[in-house]
Amino acid sequence: MATVRARVGRIAAHRPETSSPGPIIGRMAVRFKICVDSTDPHLLANFWAEAMGYVVEDHSAFIEILHRQGAIGEDDFIEVDGRKAFKTAAAIRDPDDPMDPQSGVGRGARILFQVVPEKKTVKNRLHLDLHYGADCFEAAAARLEDLGATRLSAHDEQGSKWVVMADPEGNEFCAHA
Repeated sequence: MATVRARVGRIAAHRPETSSPGPIIGRMAVRFKICVDSTDPHLLANFWAEAMGYVVEDHSAFIEILHRQGAIGEDDFIEVDGRKAFKTAAAIRDPDDPMDPQSGVGRGARILFQVVPEKKTVKNRLHLDLHYGADCFEAAAARLEDLGATRLSAHDEQGSKWVVMADPEGNEFCAHA
């Protein structure tokens, strides 16, 4: 316990002693997206959109604008499900959150899948827990398997139940009760 307090104390010591910290430092919430390295971002975007009830972002209008401006070339986009999509990235968003109509980019909860040259080789240091509820998490895990996930293990510990799974590229996540 003392070690944790000492580390937290060091973090707190770096906070500025001002009542007006400015736009970057302070106590305001910071918007974020989760980025997932992948070899096939469109495959993972479709899987995770189905797993979470999210939607795959439609960047086709934004791609058209960037292409007309010369900011991207023909090699930078492909066609996915009848729409132009970035070749090396795809994103999903909560359908209830706001989004930018020009770019198709969500302004709330998002996950971005980006191409990297190497495949996943070790266990995740960070993973998502999807909470489906006690009465349907097993059915949700079975549905996720139908979508391409792999069931790795099941747990019933300290009043919690969950299934450890891996997405189609091996990224671990948990389906919770």
